[in-house]
Amino acid sequence: MSDIETGDTAPTFTATLGTSDHESFDLEEHLGDGPVLLAFFPGAFTPPCTNEMVALQERLGEFEEAGATLLGVSADSAFSQGAFREEHGIEFDLVSDMDRNAIEQYGLEMDIPDLGLHDIANRAVFVLAEDGTVAYRWVADDPTNEPDYDELLDAVENA
Repeated sequence: MSDIETGDTAPTFTATLGTSDHESFDLEEHLGDGPVLLAFFPGAFTPPCTNEMVALQERLGEFEEAGATLLGVSADSAFSQGAFREEHGIEFDLVSDMDRNAIEQYGLEMDIPDLGLHDIANRAVFVLAEDGTVAYRWVADDPTNEPDYDELLDAVENA
């Protein structure tokens, strides 16, 4: 279960952007310029994750109007995330956390033995305010559940 609560300072982390260029990613560089929505997901190309990322993409304009930066985070390779973005027309950045830094710091490690997935991220969403504190958190009881997207938008608008 995630130990990060609303009001806590969000852990920052470095990882790799999910593109073919393997650019580095540093969460700190995204703080202070409007809210950041961090959507952790178990794995690219699995049905619930695809539904969630596509649903976020469909609302991207609304999130951007609210000044938010959307980031999807998973333990997938940058290559896999890049292919996933391309296939589904996802325009926001996905972050490849293959060394599990972010997943561990946010307390989201989980296994789905049936799929042969270990130490992956549970589905969770954190909205970080400009000052780097957690304004909103949602962690799935079951990784096949999706967040309430209207609630996420409200959280971003109120962050």
